[in-house]
Amino acid sequence: MSHLDEVSLRVDAAIHEGVISHMNELLVVLSDDGELSREDRFTQQQRLRTAIAHHGRQHKEEMETRRDQLTKGGTIL
Repeated sequence: MSHLDEVSLRVDAAIHEGVISHMNELLVVLSDDGELSREDRFTQQQRLRTAIAHHGRQHKEEMETRRDQLTKGGTIL
């Protein structure tokens, strides 16, 4: 298995896990990975950035939905 394949699997696992701090840590590790080409490193980092952004939007939407469910007519139930 090539180093790129290993990195890709790690990125897949981090995205599947859905823990932002782990994705951020992997972003930093990839920044210093001299074995990957600049293009491969960017591609993997972009996958992580996209997952982080999507997770943030999803979390915000869930919180807004939760707030809407908890409040009816401006009163917290």
